[in-house]
Amino acid sequence: MTLTIHAIDGIDAVVEPYDWAFPCDHADEVASIWAEVATGNPKVFNGQVLLQSRGRIEAGVFRTSYFQTDYRSFLGYLRSGIDLPGIRNGFGMAALRSRDGAFLLGEMSAGTANAGKIYFAAGTPDPTDIVDGKVDIAGSVRRELCEETGLRPDEVTLGSWLVVQAPKRVAFMQEAVIDMDAIEARALILDRMRSLNDDELSDIVILRPGDALIDDSRLPPFCAHYIRHIFALEAASKRA
Repeated sequence: MTLTIHAIDGIDAVVEPYDWAFPCDHADEVASIWAEVATGNPKVFNGQVLLQSRGRIEAGVFRTSYFQTDYRSFLGYLRSGIDLPGIRNGFGMAALRSRDGAFLLGEMSAGTANAGKIYFAAGTPDPTDIVDGKVDIAGSVRRELCEETGLRPDEVTLGSWLVVQAPKRVAFMQEAVIDMDAIEARALILDRMRSLNDDELSDIVILRPGDALIDDSRLPPFCAHYIRHIFALEAASKRA
């Protein structure tokens, strides 16, 4: 799998009409994938989401466009063997770290389409993220972090962006630091999660340099690539 990572200064994401033929051209495959996901999982909702139709980095800014589709078609495309030029899931992630340098990731609960996977707090952009004709990826990152972990915006310091590009995916990773050691932060988040309306996460996982978890199949390749990149930069800085 080819993965690339770049530092960016910002994101310019507009909403544009797009005639996407995939759901009709591959209706049977989409239906089969949806049936597999939805069977025994009544919480999976076929709402509207936003999907990228193009994207590139220009002068440090990731310029992209989005169009609306239903989650059923979106998921069918991502899980199919078809990779269409420019059509990608472009989402923001809060790369949460503690003050002692560990990453804090969430394990997806049984009621989600990605049950058991380990991710940073994230969400596929949807129409509520559209502000004045543009997709507010930064706002999506803040919202998803707070909704999934129970943390308040003032408890986390958001920093710079890195974009990881992978087949069918563009992950906008924004550094997010909580001023607590990892064990203390995990305990706080788990306590807050008990009172959340949505139970997207079942656990909070701590990941430090050298942990075997970075090679775990539950951790998506784009997340592992980002974490390895950050740890490698920090290790090089210490040697310098």
